[in-house]
Amino acid sequence: MHLFKNFAVFLVAGFVVMLFISYTSREEETPQPAAASPAPYENEILPQVIKSIPLDQEYTFAGETVPLDNFDVYERFDREMLVNSYWHSSTVLNIKAANRYFPIMEPILAKEGVPDDFKYLAVIESNLRNETSPAGARGIWQFLKSIGAYYHLEINDEVDERLNVEKSTEAACKYLKDSKQKFGSWTLAAAAYNMGDTRLRKELDMQKTDNYYDLNLNDETSRYVFRILAVKEILKDPQAFGFIIEPQQLYKPLDKYKIIEVKSGISDLGTFAVDNGITYRMLKVYNPWLRTSKLTNKTGKTYEIKIPDAAD
Repeated sequence: MHLFKNFAVFLVAGFVVMLFISYTSREEETPQPAAASPAPYENEILPQVIKSIPLDQEYTFAGETVPLDNFDVYERFDREMLVNSYWHSSTVLNIKAANRYFPIMEPILAKEGVPDDFKYLAVIESNLRNETSPAGARGIWQFLKSIGAYYHLEINDEVDERLNVEKSTEAACKYLKDSKQKFGSWTLAAAAYNMGDTRLRKELDMQKTDNYYDLNLNDETSRYVFRILAVKEILKDPQAFGFIIEPQQLYKPLDKYKIIEVKSGISDLGTFAVDNGITYRMLKVYNPWLRTSKLTNKTGKTYEIKIPDAAD
């Protein structure tokens, strides 16, 4: 009996071992799904898409063709398109500010006979901000004091009309038209705006050319027209370049105001603002050309001061 029990135990154990071997063998033979292949250009470290920009159409500045069949011209334009397309914060701010200032500039440019493309020159000059450069150029159009005065902008301790967008746009138009007459093209007029008439004339005479795209200039002026072109392309159609900005996010035009004509001095602009139902801050926002807290006006000149509507 004892021997029979041992034999039965051995038989059962052997059967279990055989079952185990059979199971594992079948498991090894079962085909396993293939590991997924990584997607082409999968960017695990920084999940974003960076594309080069196709320059596969005709481009013009102020009606003048950009010769992209010249490889040097193509590469210079390509650089500025890439820089401005991927300089996100600055470009977004420019798109927003353009909604405020372009409606002021466009009719002035048209009235003065200056191509509409020159509004983009103001963008690259100042990002449409009333700022002062290290060289002392000031305002949206970045006039130096001497040039601003030459084009009849009042500039003193209390008044700086370089900061008056309407008057400075008119002055910029006069400068550009003078340069166009001197150099024969709007493209060279833009270059002159950046580097000055005298320096540009010297380079044209020395290099024996009258074509901006053939000139070997300092880095800033060499890039200047291409920067205007790049900003023009992006601001014409921001969404095509991935800039999605809702209409309510654009900066609203400051076009709801009344004009008060002032022919005498104002000793306290803070009191003047309150007496007209606005804050001193809003007085300065609408009239940035008022530089101090008073307006002496010893000559009895007539100044036009904007007073925003109460709703604004």
